[in-house]
Amino acid sequence: MSTMIKSVAVAATAFGILMLPGLLAAQAPTKPDTSRTSASGNYLAARHAVQQRDAAAASAYFRAALKSDPKNPDLLQRAFGSALTEGDMDETFRLAERILQINKTDRDARLVLGVRALKNKQWQSARTNLSQSVRGPVTDLTAALLIAWAQYGAGDSKAAIETIDRLQGPDWYAIFKDQHAGLILDIANRKKEAARRFEKLHKLDGTNLRAVEAYGGFLSRQGKKDEALEVYETFEKALPRHPLINHARKQVEAGQKLPPLVSNPQAGAAEALYGIGAVVGRRGGEELGLAYLQLALYLEPRHPLALLSLADLYESMKKPQLAIEMYKRVPADSPLHRNSEIQLAANLDALEKTEEAKEHLRKLIEENPSDIEAIMMLGHIERSRKQYAECAKTYGRVIDQIDNPTRGNWSVFYSRGICHERNKNWPLAEADFKKSLELYPDRPDVLNYLGYSWIDQGVNLEEGMRMIRRAVEQKPDDGYIVDSLGWAYYRLGNYEEAVKHLERAVEIRPEDPTINDHLGDAYWKVGRQLEAHFQWSHAAALKPEPEELAKIQEKLKNGLPDEGPGATAEQKSKTGNGG
Repeated sequence: MSTMIKSVAVAATAFGILMLPGLLAAQAPTKPDTSRTSASGNYLAARHAVQQRDAAAASAYFRAALKSDPKNPDLLQRAFGSALTEGDMDETFRLAERILQINKTDRDARLVLGVRALKNKQWQSARTNLSQSVRGPVTDLTAALLIAWAQYGAGDSKAAIETIDRLQGPDWYAIFKDQHAGLILDIANRKKEAARRFEKLHKLDGTNLRAVEAYGGFLSRQGKKDEALEVYETFEKALPRHPLINHARKQVEAGQKLPPLVSNPQAGAAEALYGIGAVVGRRGGEELGLAYLQLALYLEPRHPLALLSLADLYESMKKPQLAIEMYKRVPADSPLHRNSEIQLAANLDALEKTEEAKEHLRKLIEENPSDIEAIMMLGHIERSRKQYAECAKTYGRVIDQIDNPTRGNWSVFYSRGICHERNKNWPLAEADFKKSLELYPDRPDVLNYLGYSWIDQGVNLEEGMRMIRRAVEQKPDDGYIVDSLGWAYYRLGNYEEAVKHLERAVEIRPEDPTINDHLGDAYWKVGRQLEAHFQWSHAAALKPEPEELAKIQEKLKNGLPDEGPGATAEQKSKTGNGG
């Protein structure tokens, strides 16, 4: 995996359009009026739009600036990047052609024009352009797979497989090579060779979603129903209740033969761009991932996984409006449609449209009262909005549907426990935390929450410390859990030990106001008043909650009283222990 991440970093650096990182975290589209602005004004406005992460505005301003300087290579490249980012493929292709008039070796322009040729069944043009798009790791894999699909489109499946097999690269390339070789051999009616590829692929990674879909579907078409169901069962043991696998399993159980994962070269190329784009996007190459996913959707606009992956990237970039637009495009007949509707609600909440989000989820639940994922999302939104009595009831609706709780159900008991604790109903909270640990012993976030709560209340001190230490052992780089250990020592009066762990927590999470506040308190207790004031001042500058800010300001004015403050379990409920 480390090799893969390094390769992604190299590819992202090489990919020319990534000179515009701000654009690739674009906001909802805007269409500014550029007609009354000078060339220099349009350029400055475009640069400002880049800083504001507004891809649509940047694209419009760069194009306007190009009218005054149509052969400026920097403007062309920037306009090209912003158009691709926005998903304006017609403009992307026009600009790519203009770039090649100035620089015939531009690899980014070659890639997008190769994809266009592939969509238009211009197989030789696709191969020519794609062969000139390689600039290092990842891009060589992309080009090889796309060229192979162009060769298959031209009727030469043998050459396609040779192109794939000839590619050398890191070990993780094998997943993509065997997957696409298998897909090509399957629809080329070379079933025995396809079977070998799919079997090898499944052995490489039996929990790879697309590998499982491809192999299971292939087995169903060969009349091997039991073997197909066994493939799905292996996947479901590791990742239960995935909509696509659940849907496929039900179809196979009913005796149906599933269609191939892809049926033509365009769909195969889209699958390659989606697969690589989704992986690199999750592994730190957000910009490269976004570019590939846009191209995948150009080839296959209804590709549900590409749409969900693009939405996921927008979420990671904190662009909920763009994520919502992607979720709305997921086809209604896709098994993933309901999941997209649930995630849409989460993004409405991120836009501060909480009531709309909750109403959206209530409608989904009314349509299907047993939809655990929708009910859980409603509970999460209520909890994030500090509606603790409501979220306890909502999580309870999920628990009521579980006849025999298993390890996979630990989180719903934990979540309800948090709501009970925040609502000052400790007996019910404690029971839920214990149940969660019964289902999933040694779960670090639950150990942390329950252990700290006991210490905060002055009960089960030895067991509480054991729990927190165990949580830190499992997550030594989780600043919130390390903070819990340090604050537990503080609560027990061991201030020197508290300082040691709280300093470590601040190193991990320097931006967290509560951890900085805790360190300030510990410094004060060991007589380091100057450093305590510094930490409190820093905590105040990090924008804590208003009630916490008032307490920090009081400490800056008067220091700590002799008995010291009492942190509550509620103060401790952050990401590291379930908040």
